[in-house]
Amino acid sequence: MDAPPRSLDERLRDTAALLSATGADTWVATASAAGEAYLVPLSFGWTGEAVVLVTERRSPTARNLIAKRGARLAFGGTRDVVMVDGELAGEPAAVPDADAELVEVFVTQSGWDPRPMGDAADYDVFAVRPVGVQAWREGNEIAGRTLMRDGEWLGPVDVR
Repeated sequence: MDAPPRSLDERLRDTAALLSATGADTWVATASAAGEAYLVPLSFGWTGEAVVLVTERRSPTARNLIAKRGARLAFGGTRDVVMVDGELAGEPAAVPDADAELVEVFVTQSGWDPRPMGDAADYDVFAVRPVGVQAWREGNEIAGRTLMRDGEWLGPVDVR
Protein backbone atom coordinates (compact mmCIF):
# COMPACT_ATOMS: atom_id res chain seq x y z
CA MET A 1 0.00 0.00 0.00
CA ASP A 2 2.97 2.30 -0.40
CA ALA A 3 1.86 3.47 -3.83
CA PRO A 4 -0.62 6.33 -3.91
CA PRO A 5 -4.13 5.51 -5.15
CA ARG A 6 -4.63 5.71 -8.90
CA SER A 7 -6.69 8.51 -10.39
CA LEU A 8 -10.01 7.81 -12.07
CA ASP A 9 -8.36 8.15 -15.49
CA GLU A 10 -5.60 5.69 -14.53
CA ARG A 11 -8.15 3.17 -13.27
CA LEU A 12 -10.19 3.53 -16.45
CA ARG A 13 -7.10 2.98 -18.63
CA ASP A 14 -6.06 -0.04 -16.54
CA THR A 15 -9.60 -1.44 -16.76
CA ALA A 16 -9.64 -1.00 -20.53
CA ALA A 17 -6.32 -2.86 -20.77
CA LEU A 18 -7.59 -5.70 -18.58
CA LEU A 19 -10.86 -6.06 -20.52
CA SER A 20 -9.05 -6.16 -23.85
CA ALA A 21 -6.19 -8.48 -22.79
CA THR A 22 -5.83 -11.63 -24.87
CA GLY A 23 -6.04 -15.03 -23.26
CA ALA A 24 -7.60 -13.64 -20.09
CA ASP A 25 -10.35 -15.23 -18.08
CA THR A 26 -13.07 -13.95 -15.79
CA TRP A 27 -14.84 -15.38 -12.79
CA VAL A 28 -18.58 -15.43 -13.53
CA ALA A 29 -20.93 -15.41 -10.54
CA THR A 30 -24.60 -16.17 -11.13
CA ALA A 31 -27.52 -17.28 -8.99
CA SER A 32 -30.33 -19.71 -9.64
CA ALA A 33 -33.99 -18.77 -9.32
CA ALA A 34 -33.81 -20.23 -5.79
CA GLY A 35 -30.84 -17.99 -4.97
CA GLU A 36 -28.15 -20.68 -5.10
CA ALA A 37 -24.82 -19.10 -6.01
CA TYR A 38 -22.68 -20.52 -8.80
CA LEU A 39 -19.14 -19.40 -9.66
CA VAL A 40 -17.09 -20.51 -12.65
CA PRO A 41 -14.06 -19.23 -14.61
CA LEU A 42 -14.71 -18.57 -18.30
CA SER A 43 -12.78 -17.11 -21.19
CA PHE A 44 -14.21 -13.90 -22.59
CA GLY A 45 -14.12 -11.30 -25.30
CA TRP A 46 -14.71 -7.54 -24.93
CA THR A 47 -16.58 -5.65 -27.64
CA GLY A 48 -16.12 -2.26 -26.00
CA GLU A 49 -19.73 -2.41 -24.85
CA ALA A 50 -20.25 -5.97 -23.65
CA VAL A 51 -18.37 -8.96 -22.28
CA VAL A 52 -18.89 -11.98 -24.56
CA LEU A 53 -19.07 -15.38 -22.89
CA VAL A 54 -19.50 -18.84 -24.40
CA THR A 55 -20.68 -21.75 -22.29
CA GLU A 56 -22.64 -24.96 -22.62
CA ARG A 57 -26.38 -24.34 -22.85
CA ARG A 58 -27.12 -26.92 -20.14
CA SER A 59 -24.61 -25.49 -17.65
CA PRO A 60 -25.74 -23.78 -14.44
CA THR A 61 -24.12 -20.56 -15.68
CA ALA A 62 -26.21 -20.54 -18.88
CA ARG A 63 -29.43 -21.41 -17.03
CA ASN A 64 -28.80 -18.74 -14.40
CA LEU A 65 -27.86 -16.05 -16.94
CA ILE A 66 -31.08 -16.71 -18.82
CA ALA A 67 -33.25 -16.86 -15.70
CA LYS A 68 -31.80 -13.85 -13.86
CA ARG A 69 -30.65 -11.86 -16.93
CA GLY A 70 -27.41 -10.84 -15.20
CA ALA A 71 -24.16 -11.78 -13.52
CA ARG A 72 -21.22 -10.41 -11.60
CA LEU A 73 -17.84 -10.78 -13.29
CA ALA A 74 -14.43 -10.49 -11.62
CA PHE A 75 -11.27 -9.75 -13.62
CA GLY A 76 -7.68 -9.73 -12.41
CA GLY A 77 -6.19 -10.83 -9.13
CA THR A 78 -7.13 -9.99 -5.58
CA ARG A 79 -4.67 -7.07 -5.49
CA ASP A 80 -5.80 -5.57 -8.79
CA VAL A 81 -9.44 -6.42 -9.31
CA VAL A 82 -12.15 -5.16 -11.62
CA MET A 83 -15.72 -6.10 -10.65
CA VAL A 84 -18.46 -5.81 -13.26
CA ASP A 85 -22.16 -6.05 -12.54
CA GLY A 86 -23.76 -6.82 -15.87
CA GLU A 87 -27.05 -7.55 -17.51
CA LEU A 88 -27.75 -9.86 -20.40
CA ALA A 89 -27.91 -7.86 -23.63
CA GLY A 90 -30.31 -9.53 -26.04
CA GLU A 91 -30.92 -13.24 -26.21
CA PRO A 92 -28.25 -15.93 -26.20
CA ALA A 93 -27.78 -17.90 -29.39
CA ALA A 94 -26.10 -21.18 -30.25
CA VAL A 95 -22.57 -20.64 -31.56
CA PRO A 96 -23.49 -21.47 -35.21
CA ASP A 97 -26.44 -19.04 -35.10
CA ALA A 98 -24.90 -16.26 -33.01
CA ASP A 99 -23.92 -12.82 -34.23
CA ALA A 100 -20.70 -13.40 -36.19
CA GLU A 101 -19.04 -10.27 -34.75
CA LEU A 102 -19.63 -11.42 -31.17
CA VAL A 103 -18.20 -14.85 -31.92
CA GLU A 104 -15.17 -13.35 -33.67
CA VAL A 105 -14.44 -11.00 -30.74
CA PHE A 106 -14.64 -13.97 -28.38
CA VAL A 107 -12.43 -16.21 -30.55
CA THR A 108 -9.81 -13.52 -31.18
CA GLN A 109 -9.47 -12.47 -27.56
CA SER A 110 -9.93 -15.81 -25.78
CA GLY A 111 -7.85 -17.92 -28.15
CA TRP A 112 -10.56 -20.60 -28.18
CA ASP A 113 -12.79 -21.22 -31.19
CA PRO A 114 -15.87 -23.32 -30.44
CA ARG A 115 -17.11 -23.17 -34.07
CA PRO A 116 -15.27 -26.23 -35.45
CA MET A 117 -16.31 -28.40 -32.53
CA GLY A 118 -18.78 -31.13 -33.38
CA ASP A 119 -21.05 -30.03 -30.54
CA ALA A 120 -20.76 -26.25 -31.18
CA ALA A 121 -24.56 -26.02 -31.35
CA ASP A 122 -24.62 -27.06 -27.67
CA TYR A 123 -22.75 -23.86 -26.71
CA ASP A 124 -24.46 -20.50 -26.40
CA VAL A 125 -22.99 -17.03 -26.85
CA PHE A 126 -23.94 -14.46 -24.21
CA ALA A 127 -23.32 -10.70 -24.30
CA VAL A 128 -23.20 -9.19 -20.82
CA ARG A 129 -23.46 -5.40 -20.79
CA PRO A 130 -21.85 -3.68 -17.78
CA VAL A 131 -24.15 -1.54 -15.67
CA GLY A 132 -21.71 -1.11 -12.78
CA VAL A 133 -17.90 -1.32 -12.65
CA GLN A 134 -15.51 -0.99 -9.74
CA ALA A 135 -11.69 -1.25 -9.69
CA TRP A 136 -9.21 -1.22 -6.84
CA ARG A 137 -5.83 -2.58 -5.82
CA GLU A 138 -5.43 -2.03 -2.08
CA GLY A 139 -7.37 -0.49 0.76
CA ASN A 140 -6.27 3.00 -0.22
CA GLU A 141 -8.20 2.63 -3.49
CA ILE A 142 -11.55 1.63 -1.97
CA ALA A 143 -12.61 5.28 -2.04
CA GLY A 144 -13.18 6.17 -5.67
CA ARG A 145 -13.43 2.54 -6.82
CA THR A 146 -16.65 3.10 -8.81
CA LEU A 147 -15.90 3.62 -12.52
CA MET A 148 -19.40 3.01 -13.92
CA ARG A 149 -22.80 3.62 -12.40
CA ASP A 150 -26.16 2.83 -14.02
CA GLY A 151 -24.42 1.93 -17.28
CA GLU A 152 -22.53 5.24 -17.55
CA TRP A 153 -18.73 5.51 -17.31
CA LEU A 154 -17.76 8.21 -14.81
CA GLY A 155 -14.65 9.48 -16.56
CA PRO A 156 -13.49 10.76 -19.93
CA VAL A 157 -11.19 7.82 -20.74
CA ASP A 158 -12.56 5.59 -23.49
CA VAL A 159 -12.79 2.04 -22.13
CA ARG A 160 -13.78 0.61 -25.51
